[in-house]
Amino acid sequence: MNSLFRTTSIAALALAPFITGCATKKYVKTTVTPINQKVGELDATTQAQAKSIEEAERGIARADERAQGAEGKADAAQKDATLARKEAADGRALAEQGLTRADQLGKDMNAMNSTMNTRFENMQNFKLANTDQVLFRINQSELDKDGMASIDNSIGKVTEKKNYVVEIQGFTDSTGNKAANIELSKKRADAVVRYLTTKHNIPLHRIFVAGYGAENGVADNKTRDGRKQNRRVEMKVFVSADQAGTQTTASAN
Repeated sequence: MNSLFRTTSIAALALAPFITGCATKKYVKTTVTPINQKVGELDATTQAQAKSIEEAERGIARADERAQGAEGKADAAQKDATLARKEAADGRALAEQGLTRADQLGKDMNAMNSTMNTRFENMQNFKLANTDQVLFRINQSELDKDGMASIDNSIGKVTEKKNYVVEIQGFTDSTGNKAANIELSKKRADAVVRYLTTKHNIPLHRIFVAGYGAENGVADNKTRDGRKQNRRVEMKVFVSADQAGTQTTASAN
C-alpha cells in the first residue's frame, strides 16, 4: 500500500507540470485573451475618438477663423460705410457751398455787367464838357502866346478825366480861294494838335481833327472884326456821360 501510494504520488508530481500547463493555457484562452481583445478594441475606440475629437477641434478652429474673418470683414464694411456716409455728407456740403457761391457769383456778374453796360453806354454817350477857340492872324498858322495860354486854360480842366476826346476844327475867313483856305485851315488845326500832343501829352487817338476853310463862319466876313473871328480853330472837349459835369464852359481868345 505504501509503495502504491508513493508510486501514485510520484506519478502525480510528475504529471503536475503538464496538468498546470494545460490549466494555464485554458485560463489564458478563456480569460486573458478576451480581456486583451477588449483592451485592443478599447484602444482602437479610444484612438478613433481621439481622432474624431482632433478633427472636431480643427473644424472648430476653422469655424472660429471664418467667424473672425467674417467679423473683421463686417467691421471693415461698417467702417467703409461710415466713411462713405461721411464723404457723401462732405460732398453735399461742398456742393451746397458751390451752389451758393455760384449764385452769388451770378449776382455779382449781373451787377458788374449792369455797371459795365452803364459805363459803356456813358462812354459812347460823350457830352460836351468844354469849348474854346484860338484866333490866328491873316494867312498865319502858327500859335502865339495868347493862343497857347487859351489852350492851356481849356485842356487843363479835362485831362484829369479818364474818358475824353478832343475835337479840333480849323477855319479861315472868306478871303482867298477855296482850296488855299482849306489847306490853311488844316495847318491851323494841326498846329493846335501838335501843341496838345507835345505840351499836354494828349494821345492822338483822343483827337479828331479837320479843316473846313471858310465854311461855317461865326461872323460877317464883310467887316474886319468879323474876318478876325472867322480865322480860328475851335477846340471842343467831350467826356463820357458818367464824368460830365453839369456845366459847360466856353471861352475865346
